[in-house]
Amino acid sequence: MRRQWKSVSVLLVVLLMAISVLSACTKSDSGNKNSQARATNGSSNTENTGSGENVSKDPIKLRLTAWGAPDEIAAFKKAVASFEAKHTNIKVDFQAISADYDTKLTTMVAGNDEPDIAMMESSTIAFPLAEEGKFVNLQDFLDKDTELTVDRLVPNIMYSSEPGNVVGIAPGPESFALFYNEDVFKDAGLTPPPAKASEAWTWDQFVEVTKKLTIDNKGKNATEEGFDPKNIKQFGVNVPTWWGAYSNFIYSNGGDFLSEDGKTFALNQPEAVEAIQKISDLINVHHVAPSPVQAKNIPGTNVALQTKKVAMAFDGQWASTSLAQSKFNFNVGVLPVMKQPMTTVVSGMFSMFKSTKHPEEAWELLKALIDPEASIELLTAGTWMPSHKEWYTDESYLTRWTENLPSRPSGYKDAVVEMVLSNSHATPTAYVKNFNKIMDIVNPALDKVWLGQQTAQEAMDSIAAKAQAQVQGRRDVQ
Repeated sequence: MRRQWKSVSVLLVVLLMAISVLSACTKSDSGNKNSQARATNGSSNTENTGSGENVSKDPIKLRLTAWGAPDEIAAFKKAVASFEAKHTNIKVDFQAISADYDTKLTTMVAGNDEPDIAMMESSTIAFPLAEEGKFVNLQDFLDKDTELTVDRLVPNIMYSSEPGNVVGIAPGPESFALFYNEDVFKDAGLTPPPAKASEAWTWDQFVEVTKKLTIDNKGKNATEEGFDPKNIKQFGVNVPTWWGAYSNFIYSNGGDFLSEDGKTFALNQPEAVEAIQKISDLINVHHVAPSPVQAKNIPGTNVALQTKKVAMAFDGQWASTSLAQSKFNFNVGVLPVMKQPMTTVVSGMFSMFKSTKHPEEAWELLKALIDPEASIELLTAGTWMPSHKEWYTDESYLTRWTENLPSRPSGYKDAVVEMVLSNSHATPTAYVKNFNKIMDIVNPALDKVWLGQQTAQEAMDSIAAKAQAQVQGRRDVQ
């Protein structure tokens, strides 16, 4: 009997041990699932043990890379600090890369060491990485987010590898305008450039004004007999000869870099050729703009206008910062029109890598980076423009970054703000596939146009076949 009870006792002990092990395994599995769920949604930085106690978890870590001038880096740091204050369970490792950004980021990607969010340049590294499938489609977040939607963003600041696949969003647009020295116009007794698109100069009107403002060393202007085009003291206008500057007039004239279906090189088509030729004529026929050789002696827009080396200058709105710091009477007008008012929008963008372990949190960080509140100092200084449309249409927001500021002269709202909203075109880097390879062929040919060695038609026809061989289509068509 005693042996039988002993056997039963042993059996009970074994059963109890088995039950305890099974119970522990079940609890452990349940805990892992709960932890995984919390890590996925990032909703808490504490874990409930079931006994009412909260145990601290390590914070979620995100990595951000970006480039920029010191004031831009400061704005990013401010956005990160504000983000971390609102999301106490998240820490952001911000890496400011001042030189060789694309090379260093490419090295990170090759080593499977991508950041969660990275600032990208559309004309260089962004789309090659997008075509490798490296980026999250931000359209999915825009579709479900209640705070940030497509309708709340200004036009032409989203970059898509194809329709419906948004690979980057800019912190704000940058556009082009016509800056000028007010005193030069006053001294010449000329009416300054209009600010409203509806009142914009035609191209011919613009040329006539630039002639009157181009002065040689003897004081004669380009309309007067005896004017010496080889010895010019003040040019009527400075015209950059990179694609961002001349694209404004290609679009204004109804032209494009590629055909509408994306199958054909289009810079040798009449609309584009005419626009390019008219810009060349400013240099080589009318002698009102410096040639590439003469331009080497022309300082930046702020100094060139301040010292009256030029009377007007085509430039990006970002020039407002240095112009304001130069402390002279400058203003801004709308670009002259060929067929319709137009300005090209250019900008960097923020993209999210698919390798991120925390996509929801990374999206919140991206939103914080493009929030105008985070970059208000850059907006008021003149460096940036806001990404959110309400900062253009709501007077209480608009006033904060456009009124009573040295960087925002009287013409700014019409010549820049309204143009971005109503008369802007996406940068060709956003939709022309293989853009850099095409332009590697185009640029040397255009150099001959700017130097007056070939007409625009001759130059573009001479490279059309080679350029066509690089055409791979448009990103904005299916």
